[in-house]
Amino acid sequence: MTTVILRKHKDESLLRYHHWVFSGAIEKIVLDKDYPYNAPQEGEIVKVADFNGKNLGVGHYQIGSIAVRMLCFGTDYLPADFFYTRILNAYNLRQRLGLITEQNNTYRLIHGEGDFLPGLVVDIYDHTAVVQAHSVGMHLHRQEIARTLIQIVGGLENVYYKSADTLPYKASVEGEKQGYLIGGNAGQEIWAKENGLLFRIDWLQGQKTGFFIDQRDNRSLLERYAKGRDVLNMFCYTGGFSVYALRGGARTVHSVDVSEKAIALVNANVEKNFLTTTAHRSFAKDAFEYMAGIRDQYDLIILDPPAFAKHRDAVSHALKGYRRLNAKAFEQIRSGGILFTFSCSQAVDKEQFRLAVFSAAAEVGRKVRILHQLHQPVDHPVNIYHPESEYLKGLVLSVE
Repeated sequence: MTTVILRKHKDESLLRYHHWVFSGAIEKIVLDKDYPYNAPQEGEIVKVADFNGKNLGVGHYQIGSIAVRMLCFGTDYLPADFFYTRILNAYNLRQRLGLITEQNNTYRLIHGEGDFLPGLVVDIYDHTAVVQAHSVGMHLHRQEIARTLIQIVGGLENVYYKSADTLPYKASVEGEKQGYLIGGNAGQEIWAKENGLLFRIDWLQGQKTGFFIDQRDNRSLLERYAKGRDVLNMFCYTGGFSVYALRGGARTVHSVDVSEKAIALVNANVEKNFLTTTAHRSFAKDAFEYMAGIRDQYDLIILDPPAFAKHRDAVSHALKGYRRLNAKAFEQIRSGGILFTFSCSQAVDKEQFRLAVFSAAAEVGRKVRILHQLHQPVDHPVNIYHPESEYLKGLVLSVE
């Protein structure tokens, strides 16, 4: 097996069980004498050792700034039951937490490093698992992962693989990047249930795995505040917050997204849960264009934009975007209103986001109080040794 030797003192993060080895930490790479290539192949399992040759564990090798994603620590091989054990542990955790019920068959089963499976995401929608690989190593294991999911998850019939947009763009990847690994839905509409509400899931063409499960708890919180309010759901995508607001008794709910396809899904979800309602309207429009002239129309606004920063080089630009967006909401919301505002940019930390929102409030001159500080739900666990697995942050604000 190929061995990656680290530079002096570059083993400290691995001794703290951090899952990433950066390329700059590598002293040299030692190939076996019978190794058929002149360099390690992307996705292969390699050993990692400190400068003195002491073994630290094994992981998937990849090309880029993150050179190895660690799978196991303190061993020089990957156990034969590795995927079965890790997936079973993740499934058992969700069961113990009471997430899998008749009223909720939609949840994240594998959250990458948060479930000690770096580079892998698995979301469950009723009888279907949607799998995303973020590393070539996980891509190479996709068939084994699919078979293991069917073994472990009760009632699972289909495994859909959706990694065309998540695998490293520089990687030379063989085999299918998207399609059913097991089963298939023969083109029928799939409706998943979240806290008793139904949502149409489009994992074939929708964003991410088809639905943003990570906002489930925050949608429930919004439902508690919605009664009698006029609600604006910006960047609504499939309308999760809108549907919860309607069940919570909102007087009006307006859903806005630039995508016509997203708006079609919103309308389908509203109709599925409420048949006909005059309380809801949807608009396919640019966010800033829509928010330009809505002063005092809404007393509850949700801002849940896509990630403004997907890497650290974009953080400064992203913070300006969050400040501008929140300033516009502060300008327009009624006195006594409530603002739910979020960032899903992993590169932007909680303090940076909070400062951007604070700066927006000061710029507009509104009196603002924090009611809640929000984060991702329990099926998106944060590995205490790998803080990068925490990405979603949000604030619920009272605006005078």
